[in-house]
Amino acid sequence: MLSSRPSDAGTAAGAGSSGPCRAPAPSAADKLRAIELLGSVRYGRLAMSMRALPFLAVARHLVMEGRVFLRMHRGLGFHESCDGSVIAYGADNFSSSAADPAEDLWSVQFTGPAEIVHLASDQRERFGTGPAEVNGEGFDPVYLRLDPHLTHMHTLTFDASP
Repeated sequence: MLSSRPSDAGTAAGAGSSGPCRAPAPSAADKLRAIELLGSVRYGRLAMSMRALPFLAVARHLVMEGRVFLRMHRGLGFHESCDGSVIAYGADNFSSSAADPAEDLWSVQFTGPAEIVHLASDQRERFGTGPAEVNGEGFDPVYLRLDPHLTHMHTLTFDASP
């Protein structure tokens, strides 16, 4: 069974209508659960617009003070496209299904404005060690803060019966 639960109504298509596209009522518990799930994995995918085209990039994340902080490689320049823009960031546990087939699968997505930030050394240390290289060049971290205005959580529950 696939379920989708947004934690904010936002401006999604169908918001405010009573048709079949209307999302379930937002839940603070769902937003907290989505943040909790995000904290259980280390990496996700950042969706942004770059030169008017959609683009995905991998990033390391942490949740601090209700916001999502991202660490990326400065040399790729993706952070510049994100600064001051609305982005989406998603993560999931899809690769863990091989380890425990009884575990439900989930994905979360957070959408909101992002900005480049300069973190204190103790905050940077919470990210842990970064990769040695990205595409053959030394890893040079840059940090973004995502202020989630819209949160979605999707779960796939598997029934053990035939």
